[in-house]
Amino acid sequence: MLSLTLGLIAALCWGVHDVCVRFAATRCGPATAFLCVLAIGALALAPLMFLPGQGGDLSANSLLLAVISGFCYATGGYSLYRAFEIGPVRLVAPVVGAYPVLSVLWATVQGTPPSLPQIGAVAAIVAGVGLNAVLSEGHEQESGPDGTDRVRRALSWSLAASAGFALTFAFGQAASAGGGGLVLIFVPRLTAFAVLLSATMVLDRKAIDLKSAPLGLLLLMGCCDAAALGLVLWSGALPRPEFAAVAASTFGMITIILAALFLKERMTPPQWGAVALVFSGVGYLAL
Repeated sequence: MLSLTLGLIAALCWGVHDVCVRFAATRCGPATAFLCVLAIGALALAPLMFLPGQGGDLSANSLLLAVISGFCYATGGYSLYRAFEIGPVRLVAPVVGAYPVLSVLWATVQGTPPSLPQIGAVAAIVAGVGLNAVLSEGHEQESGPDGTDRVRRALSWSLAASAGFALTFAFGQAASAGGGGLVLIFVPRLTAFAVLLSATMVLDRKAIDLKSAPLGLLLLMGCCDAAALGLVLWSGALPRPEFAAVAASTFGMITIILAALFLKERMTPPQWGAVALVFSGVGYLAL
């Protein structure tokens, strides 16, 4: 299924991106890091906008949905960066990755309910990321009151990111279902950039710190993020686009694996079991 394949490729891109977030956000702050990633992604997409068929048939309704998707992406992305700045990867990534339950619910409301086995596969994915979150939370709470407060703040931002991404994909896929090409990937990025920049300038303009920004790392993150979001939104024109959002949610598991390899974050056997549960669910959806 092409939608699922695109989602898995997007998950790999986001996995690389998210491992880098921890380094970038602690260097220059979440607002600066995400603004740079949005700008770099937009610049990477800009030359492709001149290719034939990349927005000439865009309807007013699709454009509106793309703008709404951008608002949601600004919220989801900034919340993700804040969560990674506060909590460990093994805690944040699974919670953020739980958004497929909202994506499938959205598809059901639109009149495309999943079958019972497919519901079971999605439930396995959600259960896996949820189990990993619980196990990570228990590990962090062992460090005392400061660790408990950090867990709560990280979870709050993670939940906000999860909801933001679910809405981003829902509105973005609805916009792309009517055509429009790459402009429906470009518009949400510009909207998210404008929203986040405006909010930061009004609330805390000192949060923008370009002097400390690791530009090489942010360049990689911007390209990965643009590719991942583009693949998921492009799936809106394919059958069962919600499966792309479900598969892309495994970026949390990929992020955890990369963090264990490169950040040396300790993973317990039950957490690895949760990883296996998630990928089992994705494997069934691929049948």
